[in-house]
Formats: sequence, C-alpha cells, structure tokens
Amino acid sequence: MTLDITLEDTRWQQVHLEALVTQVVALTLQHFDIDVEACEVSVLACDDQRIAELNNEFRDKPGATNVLSWPAEDLAAELPGGIPESPEPDFTGEIALGDIAISFDTCAREAMDAGKVMDDHIRHLIVHGVLHLLGYDHIRDPDATLMENVEVEILGKMGVDNPYVEKEALDTGRNG
Repeated sequence: MTLDITLEDTRWQQVHLEALVTQVVALTLQHFDIDVEACEVSVLACDDQRIAELNNEFRDKPGATNVLSWPAEDLAAELPGGIPESPEPDFTGEIALGDIAISFDTCAREAMDAGKVMDDHIRHLIVHGVLHLLGYDHIRDPDATLMENVEVEILGKMGVDNPYVEKEALDTGRNG
C-alpha cells in the first residue's frame, strides 16, 4: 500500500497518526477483499483553519469539518442504498483511491465532547474517509444507513464501539 501522509499540523505526531492510518486503511480495504498492496491513498493531517479553506473551496461550505475526501474515481451506486462498485487497478496494477484531509482541532474537540478515546475517533474518521473514497456516501437516507452499518462493522473488527450510539445510552444500559 502506498500511503502519502502529510503532517501540516505537528500535533498529529502525538497520536502516531501514520500507524493509525496504516492500520485503518488496510483493515478497511481488507473488509472488501481489495488488494491492500495495490492501493494508493493520500492523507493531509491539518488543523481547522486549513480544513475550513478546503471545505469552502471544494464544497462551498463555510467553516471547519472533521474529515474530507476526494475519490479518484466515482464508484457510487446509482440506486439509493446500493453497494458501490469495486475499484479496479489501472494498467500498472495500482488502485489510486484518492485523498483524505483530517483536522486535529475538530477531531480532538468531537472526541472530548463525546467522551471518546481520541485514537478511536480518529479510526472512525479514517474509516469514514476511506469509505467515501470507495463510493459510499450519506446524502440519501438509504446510503447513510448502509455507510453507517459498514463503519460499525469495520470499527467492531478493531475493537471500537459503535460511534453512533450515545455514550449516555451505553452508560444507562450498563447501570440500568
């Protein structure tokens, strides 16, 4: 697997982002039986200011977000809730999947606000970003349901709790 990781914000070094990205991208691709060694992914690890610029430039949306993705190829299913196409290698045998940007500020804030472990939240956002590269989306409700279910399945393989279940609900369930 070719990973091009650019650390624009040095705070990403404290969470060992390269190791997390390598693990998560590989496990996500393996989930779909995609040849991990043939794939190429670029990751920009930045801050809120940079991701806000990218969000505005590419999505016409003001402000920061947690993760953005730019798929190299449109693999999205035509029908709502449909399974996206599998990526195919080019003539060299490589599979260029695309680019992901992730913001330290938003990621850290969301993890703290939700009472989540930062590494687990990073794993979730990287899985989310890779799924976008693979044609998954959450604009239409059936697509969002499919994407969330796949995220939960992949994260479960890493020992990460369902990110869509509220922490209070889990605590109540354990104590009640």
